[in-house]
Amino acid sequence: MKRLLEEIINECSHYTKLGRVASYIPELKKANPDNFGICVIDKSGEYLAGDYDKPFTVQSIIKPLILLLALMDNGTERVKLLCGVEATGKPFDAFNYSDLALTSEHINPMINAGAIALCTLIRGETHTEKFERLLSLARTLSGNPSLSVNQEVYLSEKETGYKNRALAYMLKAYKMIDCDVDELLDVYFKACSVEVSCRDLARIAFVLANHGRLPDADRLLIPAEYARTVNAVMAICGMYDGSGEFALNVGIPAKSGVGGGIMASVPSRMGIGAFSPALDRKGNSLAGVKALELLSSKIGLSIF
Repeated sequence: MKRLLEEIINECSHYTKLGRVASYIPELKKANPDNFGICVIDKSGEYLAGDYDKPFTVQSIIKPLILLLALMDNGTERVKLLCGVEATGKPFDAFNYSDLALTSEHINPMINAGAIALCTLIRGETHTEKFERLLSLARTLSGNPSLSVNQEVYLSEKETGYKNRALAYMLKAYKMIDCDVDELLDVYFKACSVEVSCRDLARIAFVLANHGRLPDADRLLIPAEYARTVNAVMAICGMYDGSGEFALNVGIPAKSGVGGGIMASVPSRMGIGAFSPALDRKGNSLAGVKALELLSSKIGLSIF
């Protein structure tokens, strides 16, 4: 597997020249577009290639964990009342809902509006406690107790997050949320600014793939039914408005982020973390997607 991953990195590295680093968050513009790494974890071990240990901010890849914690805190029916699961066909930060009354049917957990709404369901007396519980879940699933917020990216997101503020106020205007918007967005901005590596993502993805368990542990970290739910939602709408094409070409549940990461779960088989900050037009890592396409075709990963 390690040799295969190294071959894939070499074969797909030219795609790092064809994408563009995210620029709407000023700190993300500083990323090196040549960085490219991948990690695969299965029950036999972990396999690494390229810049697998390069840190980057999780961005939208935190959304499956927001969904997971909301499910664990409230149960499926309460979550479904607030947020649907259908793909929107719109960009992740879209807020063109002016023609209709915004309801749960118009958002899903893998776009900004849905994830922001679900942050209200995370238990905690304060917004700080809500975020700390989410960070604790990420640390537990990744097996990395040192996961923390990149303060520069957090402040950059907080200063320039105008669309997310618009989304949050729209949610409040339609009475989908009833809380202090600034405190709610502080949870969301910090969550998106947690720094991870390919290995961290692969470990989280493996827990989702392995029905809630780590490869070397009998202890159930998360309920198997919620792991299945998160996998299903990622398969439907985890790759922004490129989710359908990804399902055809790769065929596994995955979530991308504009920091260049992709977390992919192959049910009952493996977890994958990939990173390359040069993005395609839909906000997905271009080299990361191509690497997953090649890996899926070579070892038959598609669940379809």
